[in-house]
Formats: sequence, structure tokens, C-alpha cells
Amino acid sequence: MARKVLTLDHVTKRFGGLTAVGDVSFSINEGEIFGLIGPNGAGKTTIFNLITGVYTLTEGDIYFDGGKGEQHVAKADPYGAGFVNDLKRRFIFKPHKPSEIAEMGITRTFQNIRLFKKLSVYENVLTACHRSASYGLLVSFFPWKVPFTNIVFPWFKKQAAQEKVLNDKTEELLKMMGLWDYRDMTAANLPYGLQRKLEIARALALDPKLLLLDEPAAGMNPEETMALVELVKEIRDKFDLTVLIIEHHMDLVMNLCDRMYVLNFGKFLAEGVPSDIQNNKDVIEAYLGKEEE
Repeated sequence: MARKVLTLDHVTKRFGGLTAVGDVSFSINEGEIFGLIGPNGAGKTTIFNLITGVYTLTEGDIYFDGGKGEQHVAKADPYGAGFVNDLKRRFIFKPHKPSEIAEMGITRTFQNIRLFKKLSVYENVLTACHRSASYGLLVSFFPWKVPFTNIVFPWFKKQAAQEKVLNDKTEELLKMMGLWDYRDMTAANLPYGLQRKLEIARALALDPKLLLLDEPAAGMNPEETMALVELVKEIRDKFDLTVLIIEHHMDLVMNLCDRMYVLNFGKFLAEGVPSDIQNNKDVIEAYLGKEEE
């Protein structure tokens, strides 16, 4: 039986009187490419924000198993408004921060690209790779090499070896994403479609077990979009990943996903393999509207 990497159990998120996500439950198996689709405003990105700790749950639970046993990623906030409840929330409830969830093995891209715009393409990925370094920021302020030589001081040899590994990893990711020729370009100057790829490379640099992709084909032409199908499959196989993807490009998700879950107005509409979703009358109606009788 396949291991369930991610489980959403009756997840609900309310903003005041608005229910953005209502009683959503699904599980993703290890190695799957799982599509989360629905019309604009259906609650897809809200679910990503709940999984990654940007928002706290109103109701329900989220569990993650990256191979080290099941972990409780998110649980419902039991406290209401008010100063005392804010203190309880801070010192008793203590929801996982996004950085802690990334440490567990869940990384993501964003609908609105979030790169270090003033850094180079290479520096964007290398910065993410440094999460796995065992040395701190202070060490980087000291010279590692004998002046005017390539000889590394003995007490910095371990750090220098790590730095080479991180640079090699950065090069591998950039070449895989087709970004190596742009490595010295400032991220802000990259074409939009390549910025999307750079964000994926940076997410991969964190060594995830679950990769969340939020509209990765946005800004890509049809040829680039279909190439992305093969790229995501290659990423899944090479890095032994499970992938959860939000995408409005139906050709992409139908050719890419193993299973799909459809939201409409924050609630469950349909779930199944792509062929079932493609022929589902409720899904067609949600996207195209109901025919007048």
C-alpha cells in the first residue's frame, strides 16, 4: 500500500464571515503528481497557504509523512479574538512557521513570483542551497584562503568542501531547468517564464519530499508549457518527489497529473483520474457555466 505523503482531514478556513475553504479532505500518495484545480477564487492557493503555515486552520488537520513518520503539520486554532487569546495562541498553540514546515520537507512556488530580484540567477539558487550548510553566517566574513593563492586555511577546509558541494548542486539545478546560460543575469531581468523555472529550482534546492507548484505554467507559451510536463515528471523521478500542482492550463494538468481534486467556491466538487474529471458534468458546468434550458 502506498504511503500517504500528505493528508488533509476536514480542512476549513474562514476569514470573518467568509468561508474560503470548507470541509476539504484528500490524501496524496508517495510519488504522485496530484492536481488541485478549480475556477478562479475556488480556494486553491488558500489550501497551499494552509499547508505551508502562511494561514492557520479554522477547523481540521493536515498531516505530512516525508519518510520519517507522520507529522502534524497544521491543526485548528482553538482560540478566538482578544488579548488573552492572542497570548494563548502565541505561547500555547504555537502553530508551525513556514520555515519549520520547509524543514520538514514541504517547499513551494508562488502564484506571484517571489525571487531575490536584485541577486543573480545563480545566487538565488545558491542562497537556498545554503540551508543545508553546517556553518553559520559569521564564518563567511573571514577569508578562507591564503591571500593571493588558492590555498585554503586548514581550519576552513571542511567549510570549503561544503561550499564546493553547494556550488555543484546549484549548477546541476540550473542546468536541469535550462537556466545555466542565464546564471549571471539579475533575476529581475529574466523573462517571466524563466523566472517561474528559477523559482522551481530554488524550491528544489531545499531538498523537499513534497513540492507544491502554484501555476508554474503562467507566462509560458504553448511550447514551453508542454515541455514543462516532461520537466515536472523528470523532477519527480530524479529527486524522488511527490508533487501537488495548481494550474489553470487544462492540457498541462490532463497530461501531467495522476489524480486530481476539483474545488468550487472552496468546497469539494470532484476527485479522480484526469479522464474522469474531463468528462465530469459538474466540473464542466463550474468552468463553462450551465446551459440555459
